[in-house]
Amino acid sequence: MVRLVDAEGNQVGVVETDEAMRIASEAGMDLVEVAPNADPPVCRVMDYGKYKYQQAKKAQEAKKRQSLTQVKEVKLRPKIEDHDFGFKMRNARRFLEERNRVKITVQFRGREIAYPELGVQLLRRVLEDLTDIGQPDGEPRMEGRFMHVFISPRSAN
Repeated sequence: MVRLVDAEGNQVGVVETDEAMRIASEAGMDLVEVAPNADPPVCRVMDYGKYKYQQAKKAQEAKKRQSLTQVKEVKLRPKIEDHDFGFKMRNARRFLEERNRVKITVQFRGREIAYPELGVQLLRRVLEDLTDIGQPDGEPRMEGRFMHVFISPRSAN
């Protein structure tokens, strides 16, 4: 015994499996079990090939709408010159316009590690320059000889 739903979505009722198969073949369609765990199981009369095609189309459309974001990295040094800084900011801005997250990293070498406030000042300057297009995902953090901050693109409202 199965609960049968016809091609238009109307409840036929509880019928025997052979009767459900006969109804489906008379309609020129397939009998598909849609809820096997129900009591009695629910079967539907439908064109299974068309159903699979529609499901594939929906999955393809969903995949097309989904956007893949990458993390792009921009590396700086504490004593960076203004021209180099501007060049790096143009790259970071381009990455954010492409809807990617940006990791801004300040690398300390040698005795520069004794002055982490230079890195904090530099990262604050970066955040100030990119505030119109991006927002920080937290405060600058120090990890070994690197200080970094993540910037996400602002949502397009």
